[in-house]
Amino acid sequence: MKLTLEGIKNTSAWSGYKLPAYDIEKMCETTKQTPVWIHFGSGNIFRAFLCSAAQELLDTGVMTSGITAAESHGTEIITECFKPHDNLCVAVTLNGDGSTTKEVVGSVGEALTTAFDFKRIEEVFCKDSLQMVSFTITEKGYALRDASGNIFPMVDADKKTDPKDIISDMSAGKQNHHLMSMITALTLKRKALCGKPIALVSMDNCSHNGEKIENAVKEIALAWEEAGYIAKDDVEYLNSKVSYPWSMIDKITPRPDKKVEEMLIADGIDEIKPFVTPNGTYIAAFVNAERPQYLVVEDDFPNGRPALEKARGIIFTDRDTVNKAERMKVCTCLNPLHTALAVYGCMLGYTSISAEMKDTELVNLITKMSRDEGMPVVVNPGILDPEKFLNECLTERFPNPFMPDTPQRIATDTSQKLPIRYGENFKAHIEKGDVTGLKYMPLVIAGWLRYLLAVDDNGESFEPSSDPLLAAAQGMLKNISFGRSDVKEDELCEILSNEVIFGTDLNKAGLAPVICGYFNELNAGKGAIRATLKKYCD
Repeated sequence: MKLTLEGIKNTSAWSGYKLPAYDIEKMCETTKQTPVWIHFGSGNIFRAFLCSAAQELLDTGVMTSGITAAESHGTEIITECFKPHDNLCVAVTLNGDGSTTKEVVGSVGEALTTAFDFKRIEEVFCKDSLQMVSFTITEKGYALRDASGNIFPMVDADKKTDPKDIISDMSAGKQNHHLMSMITALTLKRKALCGKPIALVSMDNCSHNGEKIENAVKEIALAWEEAGYIAKDDVEYLNSKVSYPWSMIDKITPRPDKKVEEMLIADGIDEIKPFVTPNGTYIAAFVNAERPQYLVVEDDFPNGRPALEKARGIIFTDRDTVNKAERMKVCTCLNPLHTALAVYGCMLGYTSISAEMKDTELVNLITKMSRDEGMPVVVNPGILDPEKFLNECLTERFPNPFMPDTPQRIATDTSQKLPIRYGENFKAHIEKGDVTGLKYMPLVIAGWLRYLLAVDDNGESFEPSSDPLLAAAQGMLKNISFGRSDVKEDELCEILSNEVIFGTDLNKAGLAPVICGYFNELNAGKGAIRATLKKYCD
């Protein structure tokens, strides 16, 4: 079985798979002639959620043009994964009862890279028909500055062009390396050639994602205006004709799983083996994901938009409601729980989230934290019920034994996640005046500090997941070794007062004593992590 346009014509061979119900070749031609939607960041959640949603609408005739997939973070996803399979993908839904739903998704009408196809991307950007540019590039993809607030350096240690070469982008005006510089230039090219408005829509799993892309684009444009590369009316176009809708996305999409790979190979599909790109991305011609999915989007599309609300799990609403939905998920009902499981799971030797959900102390930790400390400060968005959402996470989504998600994956970039996943709730409790009564959120923060020592509960070294602030954070604890249980508060003052990491000054908030106390218990020696969890979460 070949995962190609020619291969899926043999429909009998694909028994058990849902195939596209539309004319894919006609859709591809329509997409190229009248593109409506271009997306940057062609990874797993894009294909598992957004491509499947587009296919749902293509199947029913609601859409006739598919998605133009674009990639700026390397070229391998497009050249080694999309192209050999005619942009087709197998989407495998891992249901909680152990069953799987398998679908061949063909909604990508054209696949491009900024390295090889920039002129074509420019053509797509300048089409009157284009309505939205969306992104799943991770929160780091919008960042122009490092944790200290400095613009990323122009060259790396080897004197080569840094992919985050925003300084040279701002000074040169045209030699754009950073994706945000490219998007700014492409949007202004659209202004010059067709003048139509456009929506730049971040669909990344981060707080105020629309604000992040808006700030990046406008900071670059301001630098270009001050340097004389663009005119005042160009900046005005970015302010008045370009929208930056906020969104909240939620669908757990782990790396390609070995068991799923073996199942597809047993079905007879050729060339389905996953690979790792030079950038460290795990990719394959298939994706595996859970069934629940949510995408809440601010309905601000000045050139129109696809009718995505007709696809499962997608809701359009106002910005305030998006913000409430995002805070509900990211600050209370899902993401803080994930981070707690990730940090402690890595130190306790777990390799799957579902296995952790059989651990009494860990389940009690996230349940008590979310119910006792999260729900009292959550705001009901109206479109999603917080209690039902939380219960779904605790009783269905996290325990799903067929979801191959790992604490090691979720622990990636923890320093970038803490300001929102925990900082916002800390600030809400500070405003209420009851912050010193918190128990479980401080226990997670103490757990992360213990995690930074890179020693597990058996006293063995482990490799922490990648994190841009890992070295800096570990440096703040450089004088603390495994087994020390007499750490003083002032030894943790530097890291606990870091508002970049925690979103607020935990030392000033009065949380240093409880966090330091927990840390000393967690760091007392072998087995101390389990003993501490039993003490407070049994």
